[in-house]
Amino acid sequence: MQAEPTTFRDTPCIRLHANGATALVALHGAHVLSWIPADGCERLFLSDRAMFDGQAAIRGGIPLVFPQFAERGPLHKHGFARTTPWTFHGIDDEAALFKLADDGTRFPGWPHPFRARLRLQLTATQLSVTLEIANTGNTPFAFTAALHTYLRVTDIASVTLEGLQGCDYEDSANDGTLHREHNYELTFDGEVDRIHGDVVAPLALIDGNGALAIEQEGFGDVVTWNPGEQLAARIGDLSPGDHRHFVCVEAAQVMQPVVLVPGETWTGMQRLG
Repeated sequence: MQAEPTTFRDTPCIRLHANGATALVALHGAHVLSWIPADGCERLFLSDRAMFDGQAAIRGGIPLVFPQFAERGPLHKHGFARTTPWTFHGIDDEAALFKLADDGTRFPGWPHPFRARLRLQLTATQLSVTLEIANTGNTPFAFTAALHTYLRVTDIASVTLEGLQGCDYEDSANDGTLHREHNYELTFDGEVDRIHGDVVAPLALIDGNGALAIEQEGFGDVVTWNPGEQLAARIGDLSPGDHRHFVCVEAAQVMQPVVLVPGETWTGMQRLG
């Protein structure tokens, strides 16, 4: 794998090349902005209206959610990892390595020393994203996390997601009610916002005649999200009609927060392709 510094919309980035595939990662949030396999087709959605001001979260790509998912806790939505500068630490064992660490004094409401690492691996057809969290302090802490992956699709009306049948889910778009997924295929008609628990089977995103395999390890949940037309119209960093061209399939650990004792490390991975 090769890595080179670059900029995108005046934001410092690292561009990765391996096996004919490329990825672009912003240091702001260690945010994967683009993934283009060797076939030359972009697989991630990035909004034309995404904010690149060094402070706001970036709409699209793969935002990192840590140490809090959504508003399930005292921190601001989805935590601070996605809005904080990370550092690039080069290529290690054919993976690009990004790091974020703190002694417990930097982030209001989060007094816990920690170290976070993001590892990216590219093949001609696959992208693997691994998030590692270590407790470097003297007391235990709990967290939730996710890789908030925005996958580019041709038209949401023709998209299905396979592999969630039999999983219980929390319907966040319907007051958090609990249900079981009985259908083999999940479709996206209007707003969909679900947290599927105890997901073990590989998933497949079917978009027209094409399919994208989605696997995960360490993460116990899968979040599926598309805002639908009405909610999307109220999201300032989405253009009209953008909701038709992405679906979020997120590797997540939400229903059962991770508790790390001092010196312990947790790892979660999502593989696309």
